[in-house]
Formats: sequence, structure tokens, C-alpha cells
Amino acid sequence: MAGNEKQFKSAFDSLHALTYFAPEVDAALTGIGLRPGRMPYFAGRSAAMGPVGAEVVAATFYNFNPEVVARVIPRAWTLATPAQVLEARLDGVDKVLTRLLGDDTLKSEEVAEAAELAREASAGCTAEGRPLYAAHAALAWPDQPHLALWHAITLLREYRGDGHIAALVLNGLGNIEALVTHVATGDGFVPEVAKLTRGWSDEQWAAAEAGLADRGILDAEGALTETGVALRDRVEVATEAAATGPWDHLGPEKTARLELLCRALSRQAVEAGAFPEGVFAGRRRV
Repeated sequence: MAGNEKQFKSAFDSLHALTYFAPEVDAALTGIGLRPGRMPYFAGRSAAMGPVGAEVVAATFYNFNPEVVARVIPRAWTLATPAQVLEARLDGVDKVLTRLLGDDTLKSEEVAEAAELAREASAGCTAEGRPLYAAHAALAWPDQPHLALWHAITLLREYRGDGHIAALVLNGLGNIEALVTHVATGDGFVPEVAKLTRGWSDEQWAAAEAGLADRGILDAEGALTETGVALRDRVEVATEAAATGPWDHLGPEKTARLELLCRALSRQAVEAGAFPEGVFAGRRRV
């Protein structure tokens, strides 16, 4: 079922990821007092855990520089409560999905069906060892189908992400090391964009590369060695294996139906301008 999980992730991913690029979500969060920049992202995604400190956010987000997190957390909680952040975030999601998909689509039988299937899939998730998933799973379900669908996708993404972090820890890759080796696979950001978006300096990046080279994971040019390729393969296999619960619970027929529905919605959202032009320019094409 791991292959199906990976395929489905690509089908629904845009429906959640667009949240982080939507002006409606940013406006909703800055409208309650959060400062523009990184604060809406860190506060918006971590608010389900309550007013936690920078250490908790850095640990659960993993590949961001903890120094960057500490610049906005816990200050964010002095500007708005987690409850206010969660309410504003959902309001922004409602607005952006309405803009991208339109009222007719949001009220369609397909969206209602997708929401029911995604919620059923999420019932196959377990909270043990999954802090971000567990925090979001404790939130009330939205009543409107398109928001329930978005919430279910959020649960599934955080569930998978928590499992991915466990795989990285198991395989001995720390925060920046996980990012450096992911970049080295060629299936991700180029180094300049990875450093910029995750807040790492050139010096920190170079030090991580040197450490990975000493361990035989990178070669002198910064490419993955055979040992490094095998390491990243183990991480991916473990990540997919840890993420099968929802799809085993939903079953192959319903999973295929949900994939079909979400792929169509994702395509519509992307074509309607879900992501700013050039937002993926810093990703390698493989």
C-alpha cells in the first residue's frame, strides 16, 4: 500500500500546500496581529499544539533553522492566542478555496464525497508518536464539506510528516542534514532556495556537508555516495511504510476514488492560480 500512499500524496498535496502561498490566509493571520513574514506560517501550523515554545516548533517542523523559529515563536502568542490563529487560518482557507474552486464546485457532490472519504481515511491514523497529527486531530471538524476535506488532508499530511521525522531520526539525519541530503537527491530545492526558505547560512550548510562527507554520505562534490543513496532510500521506504495506516483503513477502491476526486480538485486549484508564478522555480526538474 506504500506505493499507493505516495501516489495519493501527489494527488492531494496542492490542496493543502496552497495554504502557505494564499494571500487570503496571510491576510487573515496578519489581520489578528501576527507580523508579516515567517510568523503566520510557524504560528498557523503549530497553533493546534497550543502556545508552545520555539524548541517544540523547531523539533516538530524539523528542517528549519531553530534560530529562525525563535525569532517569531513564542512572540506570536503575545500577539494572538492559538485559538484566534486557528480560527483565522480556517477563515483564510475558506476564502482561498472559494476563490480558486468557486461556489459551484465547493457545493458539489464530488467535494462532499471527497470530504467523507478523506475523513474515513483519517480514522486509520494513530496518534502515538505523532505530535503534529495528534494536535490537529484534537481540533473540531469543520461543518462545511470543503473545509472538512482540507482538515482531513491536513491530518493526513501531518501524520505522514511525523512518520517521516521518525524515519530521519532512526537513520541518524538531523535537521539540516535531512535537508542537505534531500537536496542532494535532486528531487527537491536547489541549495540556494533550501537555505533561504529554511533559514540556514552558507556556513551552516557547508559545515553540514563536511560532516556528511566525513560519514561517507556525500562525496567531495556534495553528491550522494552509494552509502548516501541507500540511506535516503531507507528513509523513504520507512516513511511510506509508516504512512499506510489511513489507506489500509480506507481500502484500495475508496482510495482510488479519493485520489481521482482530489487530483481533479488539485488541478483546478493550480490552474486557477493557487501558487504564485515561479514559486517552484527553485526546485530541480528530475
